Amino acid sequence: MPETRKHIVAVYPGSFDPPTHGHLNVIERASRLFNELVIGVGQNPDKRQLFSAEQRCDMLAPHINKLPNVRVESYAGLTIDFVRHCAGRVLVRGIRDAADLNSEMQQATVNEMIGGIETIFLMTSDKYALISSSLVKQVYQLGGGDIDRLQRLVPENVAAALAARLGER
Repeated sequence: MPETRKHIVAVYPGSFDPPTHGHLNVIERASRLFNELVIGVGQNPDKRQLFSAEQRCDMLAPHINKLPNVRVESYAGLTIDFVRHCAGRVLVRGIRDAADLNSEMQQATVNEMIGGIETIFLMTSDKYALISSSLVKQVYQLGGGDIDRLQRLVPENVAAALAARLGER
């Protein structure tokens, strides 16, 4: 009997404030694993957002154009409800270190309990493992806003958006 493969939609949620090379690395790798990948740009109530959801989607857009099975959408509310809205079956989460794993395991357990959605963890590639959006903003605000420096952490369009939002350094 031939194997029947299910169409699997995965959702990669996050605040992406701003998107980093690490985020893009997870997106590219996850796009090869699933039929569809939806990048969910959400709000983190524990953080003050630097960019609007629309701006964050716009920053991601040029980097997913070459990935035909990937799209980006913003959402508000519970991630699990967004996953259902997208007909998603899997959540994708990038893991940088043990601290990420600890907090992500807790979220994954709750998402499975209340929504029946599995979470897949992808380890961020080594060269991006220590990059976070919070660190990028901190580097910029402490005087590291040189565009050439920032492009080691974020794509060129994101570095330009940071300069426009926070002022040239």
